[in-house]
Amino acid sequence: MRLSLEPSKFMANNIVLFNKPFGILCQFSGEEKNMSHYIDIKNIYPAGRLDKDSEGLVILTDDGKLQHKISHPKFDKEKTYIVQVDGQITLKAIEQICRGVTLKEGLTKPAEATIINEPGWILDRNPPIRVRKDIPTSWIELKITEGKNRQVRRMTAHVGFPTLRLIRTQVGDWKLGGIKIGKYERL
Repeated sequence: MRLSLEPSKFMANNIVLFNKPFGILCQFSGEEKNMSHYIDIKNIYPAGRLDKDSEGLVILTDDGKLQHKISHPKFDKEKTYIVQVDGQITLKAIEQICRGVTLKEGLTKPAEATIINEPGWILDRNPPIRVRKDIPTSWIELKITEGKNRQVRRMTAHVGFPTLRLIRTQVGDWKLGGIKIGKYERL
Protein backbone atom coordinates (compact mmCIF):
# COMPACT_ATOMS: atom_id res chain seq x y z
CA MET A 1 0.00 0.00 0.00
CA ARG A 2 1.29 3.44 -0.95
CA LEU A 3 0.58 6.42 1.28
CA SER A 4 0.59 9.96 -0.08
CA LEU A 5 0.82 12.88 2.35
CA GLU A 6 0.61 16.62 1.76
CA PRO A 7 3.79 18.10 3.29
CA SER A 8 2.12 21.33 4.46
CA LYS A 9 -0.40 19.33 6.48
CA PHE A 10 2.29 17.89 8.72
CA MET A 11 4.80 20.74 8.97
CA ALA A 12 4.73 22.64 12.23
CA ASN A 13 5.10 26.40 12.12
CA ASN A 14 4.51 26.76 8.40
CA ILE A 15 4.64 30.58 8.02
CA VAL A 16 3.69 32.48 4.88
CA LEU A 17 4.02 36.24 4.33
CA PHE A 18 1.51 37.53 1.77
CA ASN A 19 1.30 41.00 0.18
CA LYS A 20 -2.48 41.36 -0.01
CA PRO A 21 -3.78 43.52 -2.85
CA PHE A 22 -6.60 46.04 -2.47
CA GLY A 23 -10.08 44.50 -2.81
CA ILE A 24 -9.15 40.99 -1.65
CA LEU A 25 -10.81 39.31 1.34
CA CYS A 26 -8.61 37.74 4.05
CA GLN A 27 -10.23 34.33 3.68
CA PHE A 28 -10.00 31.30 1.41
CA SER A 29 -13.64 30.76 0.46
CA GLY A 30 -16.71 32.64 -0.68
CA GLU A 31 -18.04 34.32 -3.78
CA GLU A 32 -15.78 37.39 -3.66
CA LYS A 33 -12.14 37.45 -4.72
CA ASN A 34 -10.07 36.13 -1.82
CA MET A 35 -6.66 34.72 -0.92
CA SER A 36 -7.35 31.38 -2.65
CA HIS A 37 -6.81 33.24 -5.94
CA TYR A 38 -3.20 33.94 -4.89
CA ILE A 39 -2.06 31.26 -2.44
CA ASP A 40 -2.02 27.56 -3.31
CA ILE A 41 -0.87 26.21 0.07
CA LYS A 42 -3.36 24.04 1.97
CA ASN A 43 -4.24 24.22 5.68
CA ILE A 44 -2.87 27.67 6.47
CA TYR A 45 -4.95 30.46 7.95
CA PRO A 46 -4.50 34.21 8.47
CA ALA A 47 -3.12 35.34 11.82
CA GLY A 48 -5.11 38.55 12.01
CA ARG A 49 -6.82 40.19 9.11
CA LEU A 50 -6.77 43.20 6.84
CA ASP A 51 -10.08 44.54 5.60
CA LYS A 52 -10.95 44.37 1.92
CA ASP A 53 -9.90 48.00 1.36
CA SER A 54 -6.47 47.60 2.95
CA GLU A 55 -3.25 46.29 1.44
CA GLY A 56 -0.01 44.78 2.59
CA LEU A 57 1.34 42.16 4.94
CA VAL A 58 -0.82 39.25 6.03
CA ILE A 59 0.81 36.43 7.98
CA LEU A 60 -0.60 32.95 7.49
CA THR A 61 0.28 29.81 9.43
CA ASP A 62 -0.80 26.24 10.11
CA ASP A 63 0.10 26.60 13.80
CA GLY A 64 -2.96 27.53 15.89
CA LYS A 65 -0.91 28.64 18.91
CA LEU A 66 1.28 30.88 16.78
CA GLN A 67 -1.80 32.27 15.02
CA HIS A 68 -3.27 33.15 18.44
CA LYS A 69 -0.02 34.80 19.61
CA ILE A 70 0.13 36.95 16.49
CA SER A 71 -3.50 38.03 16.41
CA HIS A 72 -4.73 38.23 20.01
CA PRO A 73 -4.53 41.78 21.46
CA LYS A 74 -3.25 40.58 24.85
CA PHE A 75 0.14 39.81 23.27
CA ASP A 76 0.63 43.46 22.15
CA LYS A 77 2.12 42.44 18.78
CA GLU A 78 3.12 45.72 17.12
CA LYS A 79 1.76 46.36 13.63
CA THR A 80 3.17 49.06 11.34
CA TYR A 81 1.16 50.81 8.63
CA ILE A 82 1.87 53.37 5.94
CA VAL A 83 -1.26 55.52 5.66
CA GLN A 84 -2.27 58.08 3.05
CA VAL A 85 -4.78 60.53 4.48
CA ASP A 86 -7.11 63.13 3.01
CA GLY A 87 -5.66 66.59 3.69
CA GLN A 88 -2.37 67.89 5.05
CA ILE A 89 -2.21 66.19 8.45
CA THR A 90 -1.23 68.39 11.40
CA LEU A 91 1.08 67.81 14.35
CA LYS A 92 -1.95 68.27 16.61
CA ALA A 93 -3.68 65.33 14.88
CA ILE A 94 -0.52 63.22 15.18
CA GLU A 95 -0.30 64.02 18.90
CA GLN A 96 -3.95 62.96 19.37
CA ILE A 97 -3.29 59.63 17.63
CA CYS A 98 -0.18 59.10 19.79
CA ARG A 99 -2.15 59.70 23.02
CA GLY A 100 -5.04 57.47 21.89
CA VAL A 101 -8.45 58.42 20.52
CA THR A 102 -11.89 57.54 21.80
CA LEU A 103 -13.77 55.17 19.53
CA LYS A 104 -17.23 53.74 20.29
CA GLU A 105 -15.66 50.83 22.24
CA GLY A 106 -13.39 53.12 24.25
CA LEU A 107 -9.97 54.73 24.21
CA THR A 108 -7.36 53.20 21.93
CA LYS A 109 -3.94 52.41 23.35
CA PRO A 110 -1.31 55.05 22.64
CA ALA A 111 0.20 54.68 19.17
CA GLU A 112 3.37 55.83 17.46
CA ALA A 113 2.69 58.15 14.54
CA THR A 114 5.03 60.13 12.32
CA ILE A 115 4.45 62.32 9.28
CA ILE A 116 6.47 60.91 6.37
CA ASN A 117 7.04 61.62 2.69
CA GLU A 118 5.33 59.31 0.23
CA PRO A 119 7.51 56.19 0.14
CA GLY A 120 9.20 55.73 -3.24
CA TRP A 121 8.41 52.00 -3.31
CA ILE A 122 4.62 52.45 -3.29
CA LEU A 123 3.01 51.54 -6.59
CA ASP A 124 -0.21 53.02 -7.95
CA ARG A 125 -3.27 51.27 -6.68
CA ASN A 126 -5.88 49.69 -8.95
CA PRO A 127 -8.43 51.24 -8.68
CA PRO A 128 -6.72 54.50 -7.74
CA ILE A 129 -7.66 56.42 -4.60
CA ARG A 130 -10.10 59.29 -5.00
CA VAL A 131 -8.39 62.55 -5.85
CA ARG A 132 -9.78 65.95 -5.03
CA LYS A 133 -8.17 68.77 -7.00
CA ASP A 134 -8.08 71.32 -4.20
CA ILE A 135 -7.28 69.01 -1.26
CA PRO A 136 -3.78 67.58 -0.86
CA THR A 137 -3.02 64.23 0.68
CA SER A 138 -0.31 63.35 3.17
CA TRP A 139 1.35 60.22 4.51
CA ILE A 140 2.01 58.92 8.00
CA GLU A 141 3.65 55.86 9.48
CA LEU A 142 1.52 54.46 12.29
CA LYS A 143 2.35 51.71 14.81
CA ILE A 144 -0.32 50.14 17.00
CA THR A 145 -0.50 47.12 19.27
CA GLU A 146 -4.26 46.64 19.14
CA GLY A 147 -6.38 45.40 16.30
CA LYS A 148 -9.87 46.80 16.70
CA ASN A 149 -12.07 46.54 13.61
CA ARG A 150 -10.91 49.13 11.04
CA GLN A 151 -9.00 50.84 13.86
CA VAL A 152 -6.47 52.83 11.82
CA ARG A 153 -9.18 54.18 9.52
CA ARG A 154 -11.35 55.17 12.46
CA MET A 155 -8.42 56.79 14.29
CA THR A 156 -7.41 59.01 11.36
CA ALA A 157 -11.03 59.93 10.65
CA HIS A 158 -11.53 60.80 14.34
CA VAL A 159 -8.75 63.40 14.15
CA GLY A 160 -10.15 64.86 10.90
CA PHE A 161 -8.01 63.13 8.27
CA PRO A 162 -9.82 60.16 6.68
CA THR A 163 -7.66 57.30 5.41
CA LEU A 164 -7.44 57.03 1.63
CA ARG A 165 -4.92 54.20 1.46
CA LEU A 166 -3.69 51.79 4.12
CA ILE A 167 -0.71 49.46 3.69
CA ARG A 168 0.50 47.20 6.52
CA THR A 169 4.27 46.83 6.29
CA GLN A 170 5.17 44.92 9.45
CA VAL A 171 3.74 42.66 12.17
CA GLY A 172 6.15 42.06 15.05
CA ASP A 173 9.46 41.03 13.46
CA TRP A 174 7.90 40.01 10.11
CA LYS A 175 8.28 42.62 7.36
CA LEU A 176 6.68 43.02 3.97
CA GLY A 177 10.09 43.72 2.45
CA GLY A 178 10.26 43.24 -1.30
CA ILE A 179 7.31 40.85 -1.67
CA LYS A 180 5.39 42.00 -4.75
CA ILE A 181 1.66 42.74 -4.58
CA GLY A 182 -0.35 39.51 -4.82
CA LYS A 183 2.70 37.33 -4.12
CA TYR A 184 3.82 35.42 -1.04
CA GLU A 185 6.99 34.20 0.57
CA ARG A 186 7.17 30.95 2.51
CA LEU A 187 9.49 30.99 5.54
